Amino acid sequence: MMDAIEQVFLDTWNAQPSVVVRAPGRVNLIGEHTDYNDGFVLPIAIDHAMVMAARPNGTMCVNAYSMDYNSHVSLDWENLDRVQGPTQWHHYLAGMLAVWRDAGFRAVGFDAVLAGDVPQGAGLSSSAAFEVATGTLLNALTGAGVDGVTLALLAQKAENDVIGVRCGIMDQFVSAMGVEDAALLIDCRDLSYRAVSLQLEPHDLAVAVVHSGVRRGLVESAYNERREQCERGVALLGTLLNRTDVRHLRDVTEAELRSVEALLPEPVRRRCRHVIGENERVQSAVLALEANDMVKFGALMNASHQSLTVDFEVSTKELDALVRRSWDHPGVLGARLTGAGFGGCVVVLLQREALEGYQRDVLTAYAQETGCTPRLWITRARRGAQVLVPGDRSQATIPVP
Repeated sequence: MMDAIEQVFLDTWNAQPSVVVRAPGRVNLIGEHTDYNDGFVLPIAIDHAMVMAARPNGTMCVNAYSMDYNSHVSLDWENLDRVQGPTQWHHYLAGMLAVWRDAGFRAVGFDAVLAGDVPQGAGLSSSAAFEVATGTLLNALTGAGVDGVTLALLAQKAENDVIGVRCGIMDQFVSAMGVEDAALLIDCRDLSYRAVSLQLEPHDLAVAVVHSGVRRGLVESAYNERREQCERGVALLGTLLNRTDVRHLRDVTEAELRSVEALLPEPVRRRCRHVIGENERVQSAVLALEANDMVKFGALMNASHQSLTVDFEVSTKELDALVRRSWDHPGVLGARLTGAGFGGCVVVLLQREALEGYQRDVLTAYAQETGCTPRLWITRARRGAQVLVPGDRSQATIPVP
């Protein structure tokens, strides 16, 4: 991808880029809708990424060309208006410029070319990859020395305040901070994190991401409604448990919920049950990985999907059909929807020797059942955002500070 972007940059701006950056998408192995509840998540950064090439232009304007949309935009640092109307690609760019400026960092005008191969509307965080790539680019151009966690927080703020999706920190965090061949256990309360080795090769396992063929939209979906229902559950549980320290669902144990859940209204009761149980599943999943118990890990993935379907109600008939057929296929240890739901992808943990049969049997039967066209990628855990060396094909990189 770098060769094509650098050639287009030369053709567009009649110059070579001075910096190229890359920020990956992500797939979440387990821990869904827990991040904005101050809980735990276990994502990986994936092979697919957003790449941006740029060069300072000595003005206060940002001129960008999107190869994916064959579209140009010019933005003025002094006039970055709030997103109006349907979200377009350049709104993510404008959002990151705005939060960067408002945080007090130096503004710099530049010309840019960008392209990505993170599938859009698939629940693999193409928007977070775009935001983190933009922040990484600004960091490199200005020498601000912003660390990866701060970069993720700025990207989240752009998504929340400009795009209007009240997402948690997970997507931007793992895009900025991902670790090669490891999942990232993130405590979304204090943003502490640690790498958890996946050990896929010793077990001859693979992680497959399968697009259901149903495009997902967050702003137009019930995502923000689910968050409001969780907040309602926090208020009710604090009263029912007579506790003033219940700030998020993270603060309530499964035993405490069971003691009062009959008093909670629907659907708040089921929303709370999913989030509180999902936090427990993430912790158990980490223990399973550390014990090399991949069968247990797969079973926890399955339980997560069941909870997302019944209690959190963010699955679809297509996602359920794809997961159900995955569960029934020999060699599959676990499968669940990944991302916020309402369409998009499932993540499947399976034996490598079962992959050919999975593609032949499961995907064909799913397409016949639903009329949707699935797409499958085998992915691995990759490192987070990087500053690449223009023109260098040796994979030499400079890590985000």
